[in-house]
Amino acid sequence: MYSPWYEAPLFLNSIYAIGGVILGIVSAIVTYKMINRVTHFDIPKELEKGNLAVGVVVCGIFIMIGLIVGLIIGMSLN
Repeated sequence: MYSPWYEAPLFLNSIYAIGGVILGIVSAIVTYKMINRVTHFDIPKELEKGNLAVGVVVCGIFIMIGLIVGLIIGMSLN
């Protein structure tokens, strides 16, 4: 029996992957802004001064988001 195009696994996996990427980007922005608001210093100003510790924290945020996006995309394709 013929199933509609919107029930095809390729279409559904694409939607899950796109949703995962959007979720990852939004969570990266929210996490960065929350950390910037909670700390007693301004992250962009500290990065301009060359503060290595702040750079490592920001790097960790974006690595975390990369892992989240990768896991969501990987799980959506299974």
